[in-house]
Amino acid sequence: MPAFPVRRLLPLAAIAAASALLLSACAGPATGGSGEADPDAELVWAIEGANLSAGHMDPQISQLDVSAMVQRQVLDSLVFQEKDGTFSPWLAEDWTVSEDGTTYTFELRDDVVFHDGEPFDAAAVKANFDRIIAPQTASAQAASMLGGELYESTEVLGEHTVAVHFRSPYAPFLQAASTAQLGFWSPKAIEESGDELKAGGPGVNVGTGPFELTEYTPKQEIVYARNEDYAWGPHGEKAPEFATLRVQLLPEASVRAGVVESGEADMASQLPPNVAAGLDESLTVESIEYPGMPYSLFLNEAYGVFADQKVRQAFSRAMDVDAAVEEIFHGQFPRAWSILSSSTPGYDAGLEKSWPFDQDEANRLLDEAGWTERDADGIRMKDGKRLSARWIAWTPIPDDRAALANAIQSDLAQVGFEIKREALEPGAYNEQYGPKTFDITDWGFSGVDPDLLRSHLGTDGFQNASQVANAEVDALLEEGLSTTDVDARNAVYTELQQWNAEHVAIVPLYTPSLITAVNDSVDGLEYDLYGRPLFYAATVSR
Repeated sequence: MPAFPVRRLLPLAAIAAASALLLSACAGPATGGSGEADPDAELVWAIEGANLSAGHMDPQISQLDVSAMVQRQVLDSLVFQEKDGTFSPWLAEDWTVSEDGTTYTFELRDDVVFHDGEPFDAAAVKANFDRIIAPQTASAQAASMLGGELYESTEVLGEHTVAVHFRSPYAPFLQAASTAQLGFWSPKAIEESGDELKAGGPGVNVGTGPFELTEYTPKQEIVYARNEDYAWGPHGEKAPEFATLRVQLLPEASVRAGVVESGEADMASQLPPNVAAGLDESLTVESIEYPGMPYSLFLNEAYGVFADQKVRQAFSRAMDVDAAVEEIFHGQFPRAWSILSSSTPGYDAGLEKSWPFDQDEANRLLDEAGWTERDADGIRMKDGKRLSARWIAWTPIPDDRAALANAIQSDLAQVGFEIKREALEPGAYNEQYGPKTFDITDWGFSGVDPDLLRSHLGTDGFQNASQVANAEVDALLEEGLSTTDVDARNAVYTELQQWNAEHVAIVPLYTPSLITAVNDSVDGLEYDLYGRPLFYAATVSR
C-alpha cells in the first residue's frame, strides 16, 4: 500500500461510467480547517517555480506547465472542461459549431471586467487570439493549440458575440479554449506592456481572474490579491473567500516539504514521491496523474547513431525501465508503455508490456546494425567510431530524474552503448535544441487532448525533437485534427502510438503525477484535470 493517499485521473472515456473521478488507494486524513474560515486570511502555497523568472510568466508564450498553473489565478477561459470531459460555460455563456466544423461562435457574458477596469468583450477575444498567432509573439504551444496554420481569423460579430474561424475542421478547439494558454490578458495590457508579459509583474499580467497579481519578486514569490469584483467563476463562483494567495518559489523539494510540515506554508506542490512518502500523517497528500505524454526520451533520428531504426529499437530494449521506475519513484509513478498516458483519450492499452527489458534482444539488434566490434572500454565500434549518444538535459534536474538517467546509462553500457549526459542551463540548451545538435533529450508534456502528438511527431511540429518527417504520420495527425467522431479519433491515435512503438522515435518511461500536500488550514480545495490546484471555493482558517 502506498505511504500516502493516491488519486489517479481516469481516462476521460471511462469517467462517465465511474462512480468517482479520482480513486484513493488508501484512506488519508480529511482536509478541513481547524476553525472558522477567515475572509482576511493569506494562503501560502509553496511550488518549485524555478524557471518562471526566465520569461515564463505568460502562458500564451511559455510551454512550462508551471506558467499555466500559477497564472490560472489571473486568466479565465471561454469554457471550462468538467471531470467527465464535457464543457461548461465560463466567459462564454453559449456557443455553436458550424456544420463543417470550421467556425466556433461564442456568446460572451456582458458583466466581466479586467483587473484594470477594461471590459471583457468580443474585441478582447480577438486581441488575444490574434496576438497568440502573430509571428512576432513567438508563441509555440498556445499557437499550436489555437490551430496553428489552421487558424484563419477571429471575427467580432457584436459587442459580446465572436466567431473563431479555421481553414479546415479543428476538433480540439473547445478543449484548447478551456486552458490558461488561451486565457485572456487585458487588451490595454497587451497594447501597453505586451513585451513585458513574459517577464511578468503587477500592472502587466492583467486578466479577469479571481485574483490580481500585486507583487512579484523573481525567484522568490508571487503575491495575488482577491478580485473583489469577481462574479463569473466556471460554476458561478464569486470573489474568493480568502484575501491573499502568496506563492513561494522554492526549488528544493525538501524545503517545500519542510514549510508545509511546519505550517509556514498551507500547501506545497510539485513534490517527488520519496519526499511525499515521508510527510507528516496530519497532511493530506493528493497525487493526480498527468494526462498527455509521459516523461520520455526523444531520439534524434536525423543527427547521429539513431538514424538506424535497429539502434533505436535496441536502445529501448536495453533499459530496465520497470526496475528503475519502481525503485526511484517508490511505486507511485506507473511505468509508461505508450506516448500517451493511460489517462489520455485514445490511449492504447494493447501496448502494455509489448517492449519489455531484454538485453539479449538489444545485443542482437546492435549486431545486426553492424556494431560488432568493441574498444578497450567495452563500447561497441563500427567503422572506427564508438556507439555513443549525447543526451542534453534542461536544468534544474530533479534528483529522481538524475537517478533515472544514471540507471539508463548503466543499463546501456552493459550492451556496449555509451550515453553521455550534459546538464545545460536554458540558454545553452536552446543553442543545441534549435539546430538539433544532440542525440537525446527528455521531457514530459501534459495535455488532455491527444492532438498534443501533432507538435511532437508532425514534420513541422515545434516539439519534434526526434526530427520525424513522415508523410503517413502527418496525414494521421491531420485526420485527428479534423475528425469529431470519438471512435474514429481514437483509432487514429491508436495507429500513431503503434507506429511509434515500432519506429521508436520517442521512448516513454513513466507517467508522473502532480503531488500536492495540504495542511488542515485549507478546505474546499479542488483540482483541474492536470492536477493543478483550483482556489475558487477554497477557504482558510486560522
